[in-house]
Amino acid sequence: MDRFDSHLHLSSKSIPVMSAIVVTGSSRGLGLELVKQLFGRVSETSGLLIVTARRCTPALSEAIAQSKGSAVSVPLDVTDEEQVARSVEEVRSTLNGHSLNILLNCAGVHGEIHGKIALIQCIPLMQNSAVKEIINMRVHSSGFGSITSAQDYIYALCPAYKISKAALNALTVQYALSYRDEGFTIVAVIQDDMGGKNADLTLSHGAEAVLDIVAVLETKDNGCFRNLCTRMGRV
Repeated sequence: MDRFDSHLHLSSKSIPVMSAIVVTGSSRGLGLELVKQLFGRVSETSGLLIVTARRCTPALSEAIAQSKGSAVSVPLDVTDEEQVARSVEEVRSTLNGHSLNILLNCAGVHGEIHGKIALIQCIPLMQNSAVKEIINMRVHSSGFGSITSAQDYIYALCPAYKISKAALNALTVQYALSYRDEGFTIVAVIQDDMGGKNADLTLSHGAEAVLDIVAVLETKDNGCFRNLCTRMGRV
């Protein structure tokens, strides 16, 4: 049987019918937790989960081993544009003519934005899909990239980092506008372990909340920013 003949069915809130998900930055933190929870929600006869990371850590290797063949690992260093292109082609080959449905974009080193721009190369793999969702994960404090809330975070002496987070907001909005007529839903979501003990949510709760957001996304949410601790809004 073609592994794509069946669709992903999630036992909590259901993600819309789909065949393939890519999770970038899956070696640790939120990316790894998303991978683990997707395995936990996906039925044995479902579609395909493609996990990418600069290196396959022992924790990621263990998670893949427990996936019962539903996961494929693709090496990806978002700071290397040539490797990004190779990785996208490897994902294309793995899909074997089928469409990519959801890109959970967790990759990025601290303030790095170029990787998320480069990964927009995945868009052609999604254009023929009924479900086309890109979720750009933002790391660290929920307000660091917000112009509206900038005064609330004046205590944090990391202006360059804040600017990079604002850039990710702008990237999300620009691509959301560019691809809205094709039925894409492109949003930004916050949560990771970079906030340490002061983080608003644990990784487990954060990943669960992200997947619940993915489960109910609609095209009207395109271009929105989701703070897991508050509500959906414009970035």
